[in-house]
Amino acid sequence: MNSIRAERVASLIKEEISDIISKILEHESVGFWTVTNVRMSPDLRYAKIYISIYGDKVIQQNTIRKIESFKKNIRQRLGSRLRLRFVPEIEFYLDDTLEHVDRINALLKQIENREKNNRSDEVGSEDKGG
Repeated sequence: MNSIRAERVASLIKEEISDIISKILEHESVGFWTVTNVRMSPDLRYAKIYISIYGDKVIQQNTIRKIESFKKNIRQRLGSRLRLRFVPEIEFYLDDTLEHVDRINALLKQIENREKNNRSDEVGSEDKGG
């Protein structure tokens, strides 16, 4: 039962945090970002907020740093929106899942291209040997 509540609270916090951050960063020059996940501690006092940021390492670091700089303000706004006994402490984490997916896709593409090249080499040598 407790984990279901934690999931519900996490889902609610994800929505609210996304909205709060977008309003706070509205006029800031930051990379394209999205809140990808929120993980709550069992007692609902801590929230790990995972943010995916599109761009290179510099853009990612600058954006997460900017979000971090507003953490106190974000938590206050969250507290005014939620009806919870305690406003959870929040921590932001860079979610690099998309980078991993891109890396895997690039590797798969390399393998596919090598296999195509090998097949065309084999076909070419069969034509010559004929």
